[in-house]
Amino acid sequence: MRKFILLVVSAFLLFAAMNVSAASAASGSEWLNQAGLAEGIVSVKYAVKAKVKTKLMIAKGSEKYTYNLTAGKKEEFFPLQLGNGEYTVSLLEHVSGTKYKVVKKETVKLNMKENQKVFLNSVQNIAWTSSGVAAVKAKELTKGLKTDTEKIKAIHDYIITNIKYDDQLAAKVPDDYLPNIDNTLKTKKAICYGYASLFAAMLRSINIPTKLVMGESAYVEVYHAWNEVWLNGKWITVDTTVDAGLKKSKKKVELIKDSAKYTPNRQY
Repeated sequence: MRKFILLVVSAFLLFAAMNVSAASAASGSEWLNQAGLAEGIVSVKYAVKAKVKTKLMIAKGSEKYTYNLTAGKKEEFFPLQLGNGEYTVSLLEHVSGTKYKVVKKETVKLNMKENQKVFLNSVQNIAWTSSGVAAVKAKELTKGLKTDTEKIKAIHDYIITNIKYDDQLAAKVPDDYLPNIDNTLKTKKAICYGYASLFAAMLRSINIPTKLVMGESAYVEVYHAWNEVWLNGKWITVDTTVDAGLKKSKKKVELIKDSAKYTPNRQY
């Protein structure tokens, strides 16, 4: 897990120092699909060149999110999670050292009445389908339950009971690691990123807006991932990784955590 944290922090520092050149930016929208804009997402169709690190940067004002594009993927989806307004979406290719060039660039405008619905989508690091294992399991676990509170608890309890912390993955997380929702359910192992991604996917599949959040927490000593869930008109904090550890140690588990003990850095 500690290696994963260092990789995440290093990625942020690398991009902060990245020298981006816009001289070669090309116009055109064939690479950027805005069909999902009403739901708060865009998708990218771009053939990543062999051995060329390719990133997507989504910026709104002074805030920027960067993602590695996956070689071989025909299309990948990304959220516009910073609220309504104008976003700049840039496609970057590595040149040398920390230098990247902008090869594509578009501006999109988000105008949603209910911004929490951005967090219902399948996106790159919370990738799910309605017919996938996670969605099917979520429907099975919540069948007959009437309230969102009951549904959230049912899925939460299933995850913390059945998914164990993956110490081996934590010790050697790949640089480009992304959680695989259905594989997590199959192997029943995950690091915090995987726990949070699985919980978000399962709740989103039953129409409960859920964030995957990264940052610092008083509950752990390293960079962490957890969830915020939209319940009764507000966001509540839920941490399945911590709760799985508490359950394993036969300690008391409370569904809703004290948000004051968490400091968000990124949200997806």
